[in-house]
Amino acid sequence: MSQSHRRRKSSSSQGCADFRRSQATRRQLLQAGMLGGLGLGMADWFQARSAAATSEGAIAKPAKACIFLFMWGGPSQLETFDMKPEAPAEVRGSFNPVSTNVPGIQICEHFTRLAKLTDKLAIVRSLSHDDPAHLSSGHATVTGQPAPVLKSDATPPSNNDSPHLGALVSKLRPNQSGLPSFVTLPWKALHPAAPGGEAPGQHGGWLGPSHDGLLLTGDPNAPDWRPSGLALPADMPLARLESRYALLKQLDAQRRQLLAPLPADGPAARLDDHQSRAHQLLASTHVREAFDLAAEPDKVRERYGRNIHGQSVLMARRLVEHGVPLVSVNWHNDGRNFWDTHGNNFNRLKNDLIPPADMALSALLEDLEQRGMLDETLVVWVGEFGRKPQINPANAGREHWPFCYSGLLAGGGIHGGMTYGESDALAAHPISNPVSPYDFGTTILHALGIPTETYLPDRENRPRPIAAGKVIEGLFTGRA
Repeated sequence: MSQSHRRRKSSSSQGCADFRRSQATRRQLLQAGMLGGLGLGMADWFQARSAAATSEGAIAKPAKACIFLFMWGGPSQLETFDMKPEAPAEVRGSFNPVSTNVPGIQICEHFTRLAKLTDKLAIVRSLSHDDPAHLSSGHATVTGQPAPVLKSDATPPSNNDSPHLGALVSKLRPNQSGLPSFVTLPWKALHPAAPGGEAPGQHGGWLGPSHDGLLLTGDPNAPDWRPSGLALPADMPLARLESRYALLKQLDAQRRQLLAPLPADGPAARLDDHQSRAHQLLASTHVREAFDLAAEPDKVRERYGRNIHGQSVLMARRLVEHGVPLVSVNWHNDGRNFWDTHGNNFNRLKNDLIPPADMALSALLEDLEQRGMLDETLVVWVGEFGRKPQINPANAGREHWPFCYSGLLAGGGIHGGMTYGESDALAAHPISNPVSPYDFGTTILHALGIPTETYLPDRENRPRPIAAGKVIEGLFTGRA
């Protein structure tokens, strides 16, 4: 059989598989629509689907938590984890590859610390999609689902967004300790040059605002930094807070008796839920301890890096250690376009971007391992796309390039010391095992033990799938 014939056969088989999956989805939706005639409700359908998904998609030892490091702006694959030293000068640039502690795997010379920890990493070198816009591709990265409007930097967040992966965790694996189930810091990713501004997909989306993450803003490295919204006013001791909260609950109960019955999921119920969550956060000693970054020894804080990214990553470790199941650390607003290196690519990476990223990620991996937490904590490092292979000679920059880029996974059942997928000679396109951002997001859910065939009701009680891709099994087995 010729190679071209095998490719056609493989493509045909893949197409058939995609068709069967789409048909199955339509059948499920039709079944849901017929339930009323059988005297069943949507709740019965969701319960049945959840049970089926659990039996089909369970993982033997799921991760307890995920730290998602979102490298907002799009790191260059050619200056990080997929270097091409044999490429022409206008592609390879000025950085050199360096050997790691895994024979045969090389990464950028400026990741000096991470090179010694590559045995813990799965490097995905075949991430690929076709959306060059920050906002819509950012949505795909943090939700694992397509944005409502594709290839758009002009569409802001809306209720039509898919839920952030953290919001799905909040819904399906809610934290029972009083701490939030989903925390984002140090800001909501936005791009001041994009008409839409804030990237969609960073909240509860169609799950509703009760699954929005807690947002911790500011610079955790600042001496006077305190978690936003978690400090009591100076004239409000804890006892007074407790009495005011009890009075508020009494007044709410009396109001409900006087007014007509309100829907269980209506605005009043959501307000009550937010009040309850706020009270738990303010009143709980356990919660206040989790957010007390000053309790970390100076040596540990120095190891992560005394900068906004390093201290945000340390806070993420502290939160998962106290029971928060998903913490998202967005690369911060440095006033210079984040990892979006359209100009001065090499100086920006060497001096401003790679050093704090290398220090924080390597410290996190070592810290989690020393605490016996790495096997049960999934660590993710990825941007929304990569950079164009051809360097712009006018300003030594690289333009957006979604067709091939790299991401990292570690811990949480991931097989370390491997690369997955391969790019061509210019790091322009995958030539083996292409991975979509939907596959990447689905794999994260799978690692957390969340059955990826699960459907959840949206605000209008319509069934929505939580995953849009396939699980990358090789990342768990070590077979690329």
